[in-house]
Amino acid sequence: MWDERASRLRREITQLAAAGLGASELHAAAIELVGRTVSSELTCWATIDPETRVISSMVSGENRIPPEYEPRLAEAEYSSDEPHSFATLARDGVTLARLSELSAADRRRSTRLHTIWRPLGLDEELRVMFRADGVCWAAAGMVRAGADFTARETEFLTAVAPAIGSATRLAVRAEARGGAGPGRPAVVIIGSDGRLQGVTPDAREWQDRLEAIAPGRFRVMMQVMASGSRSSESGYFRARLRDADGQWAILQASTLLGGEDHQVAVAIEPVTGDQLVGLMLVAYELSAREREICREVIGGHPTTEIANHLFISVHTVQDHLKSVFAKVGVRSRGELVARLRPDNPEAFTTDRQFARL
Repeated sequence: MWDERASRLRREITQLAAAGLGASELHAAAIELVGRTVSSELTCWATIDPETRVISSMVSGENRIPPEYEPRLAEAEYSSDEPHSFATLARDGVTLARLSELSAADRRRSTRLHTIWRPLGLDEELRVMFRADGVCWAAAGMVRAGADFTARETEFLTAVAPAIGSATRLAVRAEARGGAGPGRPAVVIIGSDGRLQGVTPDAREWQDRLEAIAPGRFRVMMQVMASGSRSSESGYFRARLRDADGQWAILQASTLLGGEDHQVAVAIEPVTGDQLVGLMLVAYELSAREREICREVIGGHPTTEIANHLFISVHTVQDHLKSVFAKVGVRSRGELVARLRPDNPEAFTTDRQFARL
């Protein structure tokens, strides 16, 4: 029975991916499908940036965590002491992690357990990581009271996790694009208590764009950035995220030297095509050498120069390009650049540039 459920869910997830849904829409539908077999009182699914391991979008189930607990959850997620954080599980290659499997010492230091779940009357948590070919694209947190998640339930989730990971990769691949946003610098200053101490007018525009996803989303993301900056040895933290229109933004947080109250400054700007290239290369499952060649092509270098730069033969470059074209689903260098750099106004004329090479 459980095997049949897993097979059916994999087929349904594949159909959702084929429908061209964005990551958030995909996860919202998957939450409902998974909930038919594995129940939870609260659940939140996150898209994970494979380069930074930072949450780039979030979707909750029918029941949402009370707003006053969201900043605590964000702070815990990026604390270096918090066990079973999504970033740690992604880094360590873990697929499932149950709160009940933590040691007594780890349970004592779990902020999520003591300041969020127990005050809400919840005591069991399961986290699932969704990978495709070893790369983590998404994660889910499921919480409930009373009965722990059973071996059957964890086996079911383990069986469907790769399908969800592959579907998320397709969704990210389809929607990854830079976008227009406020043209002037957008800056937010955050105090140690998580309060916004200063917000420029353009940052308010970004706030509106994120609040359209869910009320309170902007403040939670600012808390994430502040926590990540304070936990970093360098005092610097970077993340990418998407707004309600599917446009990407890059956020960069830095602690203010000499600032009062351990302030953190967060700069927000639209993501350019250059800044999304790395994400696209991973999303199309390109090898390390294929990624190098793609970057050379995007840089406008002819085959002979690419061969010289990478110390390989011209024929090897051409063989790699054939493989890249097949994986990306294009037939020329110009189409390849357009696919990997959709914001590049010269992308569609690139073929003429290479026709003589």
